[in-house]
Amino acid sequence: MKVIILAAGYATRLYPLTKSTAKALLEIADKPLIEYILDKVRKVENISQIYVITNNKFYDDFMEWSRSYQEIVDLIILNDGTTSNDNRLGAIGDISYVINKMGIDEDIMVVAADNLFTFDLQPFVDFFYKKKSDCITVQNIYDTKELQRTGVVEVDQKGLVLSFEEKPIKPRSHFAVPPLYLYKRSTLHLFTEYVKSGNNPDAPGNFIPWLIGRQNVYAHFVTGKCYDIGTLESYQHVSDSYRKK
Repeated sequence: MKVIILAAGYATRLYPLTKSTAKALLEIADKPLIEYILDKVRKVENISQIYVITNNKFYDDFMEWSRSYQEIVDLIILNDGTTSNDNRLGAIGDISYVINKMGIDEDIMVVAADNLFTFDLQPFVDFFYKKKSDCITVQNIYDTKELQRTGVVEVDQKGLVLSFEEKPIKPRSHFAVPPLYLYKRSTLHLFTEYVKSGNNPDAPGNFIPWLIGRQNVYAHFVTGKCYDIGTLESYQHVSDSYRKK
């Protein structure tokens, strides 16, 4: 299995913090956000390669960080060539870019670099191999405002995803979807098809409602916290929380 960490966004809602620093390199309790994610990824069995996809603006910064980060040998930083929020590829465009550029022909894990989560990933991977289907993570959220800021799914009793809506005004359930996904090797070609068909490539969750119209996707329920570092307020809240630990 290979891992794609999405870090090519421009995080304009976090200006001025992210005007000259990539969101994934912002520090939380004196440690870059991306390192918390890598701490979790490193614990998963049978990971053969980790790719971090960023943009041209922050590529050199990620390269400098990676030289000082010695925990992972098989860490490759990729530049999607974009220079601003106006010409970004979007998360799904970046996934397709990595798959095609690196010729990936294995199952993949996709992780957004702007979310800090406390749960382990191995149970999710075990669930994926048991189901032999593409899988997403799901957690119970009962705050409507919080649900309106994320993807929300409906699932059946077996965990099959029946519907997915990104940032719904009226959430159909309390099942929120953190940006953690597992895709089978046989699914990878569909990312290129999705992008070439003119679908919205921005948020990674946009791929799910399109995908469930073609094949089964299952939801793995997780417990623990998942913090979306999307605004100055959320960044400050998470920073304060981790400093208190």
